[in-house]
Amino acid sequence: MPWPRHPLLFLAALVAIIAAPRYIPKLHDWRLFDWSTVSRVIDFQSRKQSQLPLEEEQARLRPDLVPAKPGANRFVDPTGSLNPFYAALLKAEQHVPGAVVKVLHFGDSPTTADLITADVRSMLQAQFGDAGHGVYLIAKPWAWYDHRGFVSASSGWTIDPATNHAQQDGWYGLGGVSFTGEPGAWSKVTLRERGQTRLTLHYTGQPGGGKVVVAIDGTPLPTLDTSMPRKTAAHETWEIPGTTHEIELRVEDAPVRLFCYEFEKDATGVVYSSIGLNGTWAGVLSSYTNGPHWNEQLREAHPDLVVLSYGTNESGYSRYLDSTYSKDYQEILRRIKTALPGTPILVMSPMDRGARESGGGIGTIQTLPRLIHMQSRMAAENDLAFFNTFEAMGGEGTMGRWYQAEPRLVSADFIHPLPGGARIVGTLLFQAITDGYNAWKLDQMRKPVAAHAPKSRPVANGKESSGQ
Repeated sequence: MPWPRHPLLFLAALVAIIAAPRYIPKLHDWRLFDWSTVSRVIDFQSRKQSQLPLEEEQARLRPDLVPAKPGANRFVDPTGSLNPFYAALLKAEQHVPGAVVKVLHFGDSPTTADLITADVRSMLQAQFGDAGHGVYLIAKPWAWYDHRGFVSASSGWTIDPATNHAQQDGWYGLGGVSFTGEPGAWSKVTLRERGQTRLTLHYTGQPGGGKVVVAIDGTPLPTLDTSMPRKTAAHETWEIPGTTHEIELRVEDAPVRLFCYEFEKDATGVVYSSIGLNGTWAGVLSSYTNGPHWNEQLREAHPDLVVLSYGTNESGYSRYLDSTYSKDYQEILRRIKTALPGTPILVMSPMDRGARESGGGIGTIQTLPRLIHMQSRMAAENDLAFFNTFEAMGGEGTMGRWYQAEPRLVSADFIHPLPGGARIVGTLLFQAITDGYNAWKLDQMRKPVAAHAPKSRPVANGKESSGQ
């Protein structure tokens, strides 16, 4: 009797779908099955009795209280590379006219959902002032793309994230995604929180480019014509009412290519842009994006701080770490330093990444500490600040504790934090920023005192006099 053809084809396709994310980096976040759990099903082991049940239960319920290593929640910045950033924060805190502190936070999948970054943004803006939301994409490249305070809907777009390497010219704008729309394509953004007063649209001007109509609560703004004699990365800025609730964009008469919105307020304070690419790795910014184009986007943004929060996806591929990872990461740093000489850069290590162990517990993936050490070394070699997120959140086994917590702080992949876990990491980053800022302010206060302190002078008996 011949084997049934269609069921076999189905099973073969299913196996291929399950196995592909294990071997293809770009598909890592689409895993359907964790192979490491097979051994636990075959060889089940009961939970061992604890000698300290009360203490373990308290740690399980509140893993955010597990103490980190001393000093782990602070920046490593021996050269004071963040001092210009702190100086900008001081101006915003003092409400100096025009004092706006811009932060570009580049990251992977948690950043696409504005996790961690939303909490840092809200805390910084509560202390230093709210100068606007920052970068927001034209449409959702991924179903879970979301920013706190924003709701979006769209139709008719061809969406190309830089991770897909679909645009031959490597142009993806500051947000890392290219949106091509035929006539009739539209995008709608609803602002849950009012107050944004300036809207910028980043796009490609090109021969034959179409027109874009942007309406604010139903009232159209002057039409934007994206047609230009030669291909150019361009932007258009409109002043909008602070009461704006809905922004609708529609393409007319010919195709257009857009990149992102940018929202700001007429106020002093912080603009914190969350720029995430799902499934990204160091090779995307170093190779998939066009260097001169990305440099131009960085210069136009004119940030006071650039945060690089990558490494989770790379940590699953030891061969990549052994071969080209350092080269790719160094190229990212080189590009940023070329585009923004003197601008502070913060290298932020990935969070813990959990993995099932043979005994049934949830430990840390073996390659992660090595990757974090590589990032720390590259930050030191380039005189950049470094934040060891992994150690600050509790070190090895943190995701295991988070997964067993009530409520859970991380999803079942032991990688992506849930809102509660993201809030912990966001708070740690905010505390590191404010600790560094307060230490810098204290040092600034000491300098005038030291400069005017009376100098001691020698006296006849060999002792010193204070001069008083």
